[in-house]
Amino acid sequence: MNTRIISALIALGAIAFIACIVSAQTPAPQPSAPTTVTSPVVSAPATTTASPNEAEMMKQMMELAKLNENHKLLADLAGSWSTSVKMMEPGKEPSVSKGSVTFKSIMNGRYVTGDHTGSMKMPGADGKMKDFAFKGMSIDGYDNVKQKFISSWMDNMGTGITTFEGTYDPATKTFAYTGEMEMTPGMKTPVRSVVKVTDKNHHTFEWYENRGGQEMKTLEISYTRKK
Repeated sequence: MNTRIISALIALGAIAFIACIVSAQTPAPQPSAPTTVTSPVVSAPATTTASPNEAEMMKQMMELAKLNENHKLLADLAGSWSTSVKMMEPGKEPSVSKGSVTFKSIMNGRYVTGDHTGSMKMPGADGKMKDFAFKGMSIDGYDNVKQKFISSWMDNMGTGITTFEGTYDPATKTFAYTGEMEMTPGMKTPVRSVVKVTDKNHHTFEWYENRGGQEMKTLEISYTRKK
């Protein structure tokens, strides 16, 4: 595709964006900023009764597309890691398995993808425990509009995509995400995860589920950067 076609497509996209803005009856309400953002971000447009100026909206859109320190926090995790996975169930000994993950920074540092692999024991159709090859994929980023960290997850144990929103505490170098998963129709479970960065070569992941109104930690992963 030559540069003229690319330029035309960009122009058409910008025109469509402006048309949507002009046709809107009222602008979207301003999102509240989280207290744990590590660097200033561009504020959302104030709610007014007048239509926004097209040039101002285009300028703001360009500003919101810029990278900041929040994106760098995620990009610093890029690389190959060995994982030690501990799965917990009430009344049972934790099961431990090994795996690996490769994080890659994409789209000039706007997002980080994760390719996760591992092996674990799972009950088969006959009820006996068998080795199961696990594969998962994650996409993490920072949304300048929402002023929140965002994350999505999918794996070969289901067909859905789980999404999360979170914040970062620079004092403890900890990401905290919340979300909701639906393993079976109508059975939605509040979940949260905590990612704590120990240093550039080590970090941990903890997963909590709400079971019967009580939160339980069911998964813990230790990451060590491969040399």
